Amino acid sequence: MPADYSDPAHWLCRPGRADACTANLDATIIAENGSMTHEAYHADPDAPIDCFYVYPTVSHEPTGNADFAIDSDLTFAAIQQFARFGARCRLFAPVYRQITIPALVALFSGKPIPMNRDLGYSDVLAAWQNYLANDNHGRGFVLVGHSQGTGVLARLVREEIDGKPIQAQLVSALLIGGALGDVRVKTGDTPAFVFPHIPVCRSNAEIGCVIGFSSFRAETPPAPGTLFEKAPEGTHPVCANPAALEGGSGTLEAYLSTSGALISSPEPKTPFVWTDPPYPIETPFVKVPGLLSASCVENGQVVYLAVSRNAAQDGRRASDIKGDLINSSGALLPSWGLHLIDVNLTMGNLLSIVGDETRTYLAQSKKN
Repeated sequence: MPADYSDPAHWLCRPGRADACTANLDATIIAENGSMTHEAYHADPDAPIDCFYVYPTVSHEPTGNADFAIDSDLTFAAIQQFARFGARCRLFAPVYRQITIPALVALFSGKPIPMNRDLGYSDVLAAWQNYLANDNHGRGFVLVGHSQGTGVLARLVREEIDGKPIQAQLVSALLIGGALGDVRVKTGDTPAFVFPHIPVCRSNAEIGCVIGFSSFRAETPPAPGTLFEKAPEGTHPVCANPAALEGGSGTLEAYLSTSGALISSPEPKTPFVWTDPPYPIETPFVKVPGLLSASCVENGQVVYLAVSRNAAQDGRRASDIKGDLINSSGALLPSWGLHLIDVNLTMGNLLSIVGDETRTYLAQSKKN
């Protein structure tokens, strides 16, 4: 049985209350010379559209599926990946019984534990139906998902939105870091193959489209057949670069965790050092303008967002970032790329896109 989403306790974020999505999101902008500027965050109390978020695999519960507890893992994911969208939209994020990190570790190690992949989807579907019945009121919406959340939302789009009347209210679908071909296109084609009526976004003003990508360091590209590069023959994963949807390279407007914490490990063992000499930073986020750029790279079936660093040799700002996946033994797992910060890397770009899309959506709505 799916959860009863008329119960506010089953929502991680909802409008009009203090929760994970009303945390402090202020940022410190660190220039190349090490100088700092404070950037205050402000939500839009009159946001004209909604955002609906399904978080990635973050639960450390020892069972195959998580329960409905709102713990620090869920809260941290929402703060890192979703709360900032409150500057553009009303925020809705259901709690769902996702497959847990221990369950995935057990599966990858060849010793699977009982888990139910349909359970999380049934929860999100029930939350979506509750949202449409009680909160939407004809408003445009943006779907936001990452990793497992992208897989769940991709199924929701296929079964509940694509080709149906509700598609007219879709501003965009940000389906990021999907695995196993969750969001893929035919080789050589532009329409999103898994969504016959929904194209890939190719400009900031385009609406009713999907943005998807998986990010890797430019110097360590993924190998064919890795988790984020698996797709049926004749297709490849989508790469729509939020920094340059029309193609080519663009500057990333990243919002990175000041402490260096990642969605899989909210409490880092040692804090990240952003300046030389080290200087205390009091905001939860930092921005590093000009340090990072990205472009989509296609090499056969391997298609990914290549992230490059543009650090000055004598700069007083950190020349690298933290975002690689390290296992419990301390070993780097290069096949995961920068999966843990896919959303952080592109947050400012995504906010700009959603702002532009919203203006287009509202203008078209007036004409209709």
